[in-house]
Amino acid sequence: MPTSKLTKRTIDAVVSPASKQLIYWDTEIKGFGLRVLPSGLKTFIVQYRNAEGIQRRMNLGRFGVLTVEQARDLARLKLAEVIVGGDPADKVRQSRNGMTVAEMCDWYLTEARAGNILGRKSLPIKSSSLDMDESRIKTHIVPLLGKRVVKHLKIADVEQMQTDVKNGKTAKPRTGGRGGRATGGPGVAGRCVGTLQAIIGHAKHKGLLEVHPTLGAKKLAGKKRTRRLSVAEIMMMGKAIAYAEANGENPIALGVLRGLLLTGYRRQEAQAMQRAWLHADRGYVVFPDTKGGAQVRAIGPAAIRILEAQVEIVGNSHFFPSAAGDGPFTAVSDCLKRVCGLAGITGVTPHTLRHTFGSVAGDLGFSELTIRAMLGHASQNVTQDYVHIDEALKLAVERTSDEIARLLDIGTDAKMEMARQ
Repeated sequence: MPTSKLTKRTIDAVVSPASKQLIYWDTEIKGFGLRVLPSGLKTFIVQYRNAEGIQRRMNLGRFGVLTVEQARDLARLKLAEVIVGGDPADKVRQSRNGMTVAEMCDWYLTEARAGNILGRKSLPIKSSSLDMDESRIKTHIVPLLGKRVVKHLKIADVEQMQTDVKNGKTAKPRTGGRGGRATGGPGVAGRCVGTLQAIIGHAKHKGLLEVHPTLGAKKLAGKKRTRRLSVAEIMMMGKAIAYAEANGENPIALGVLRGLLLTGYRRQEAQAMQRAWLHADRGYVVFPDTKGGAQVRAIGPAAIRILEAQVEIVGNSHFFPSAAGDGPFTAVSDCLKRVCGLAGITGVTPHTLRHTFGSVAGDLGFSELTIRAMLGHASQNVTQDYVHIDEALKLAVERTSDEIARLLDIGTDAKMEMARQ
């Protein structure tokens, strides 16, 4: 690990690591350091061995909240406790047994973003998942239970929170540049229970609680989304896309929309695809990260043609670039609403297009297991040789993509025929 005397100048000059955390140790006080995360978060830490020889590490505070000298003085105080036989990290752990829900949520977000809490497949929890957790925490969980002491919570308290979220008690306008309102509802209510129960479970696993006080709380069952576009609706969608394209709709948004229809990819996956990920000659896309982890996903020629038709922007690696900066386009949902309005179709979300792709595959006679693999539920792992992607799976994706493209083209032809009449 790098070592130097920690000063404001040296800390300001620190570059965030590309992956994992990096610790800079101070040369003046042994055990005093700065932890830097890929997100750019910089936290002062102190490390020592207690009287039993067990190594401890504890956070002192964030750089910016604490100055370097304040953190250095605090480190001296903690290390002085160790010299006389104390264990300041253990004191913090014991005090956390009386922490409130809000305090435990703060602890969880800090530790999880540092990669210290493991989720699915014993891997650090993804940043996108933590963003959703944080949204539920701030919007629903803390307003309803934030001041309650965790170890005194009861199952009834958690289930009452669920009822309040379901009934819209925490509804409010969205913040952070997001439009609309956070309205609650049964689906959000159930996910809030799942998030809180998981946080308490992680705290127990880390020794902050002796028992999980609300284990057994019942979570509302989510409503399974089954909406798909019918054959007639796919044709109407093709007609509406052609009309929108001829009347000034954002071509990048329409490119994403066509991509979603022809691949069955998740909205975030389609929007964020980068040019380096596509291996057109072999018919697959290498996703470094998805909801199911890193994956290799088959893609049909019809979808590849949509991707390769996108105008490349210098300095932006995405097929569907943002109009500002070097990130991806992120507003396909708005375009979808406008196109559905033109087509006279209701109840459609980006997930509907994903479900439509799977349903059309089912109509073509492909098995449920094959369809799951097509949608990335059981796809190849990137550690496998890309050459060995199942050719039958590629064929299934190609046939499904071609069938949807055919139906969209019929709708487009109908639109052009109407224009000529």
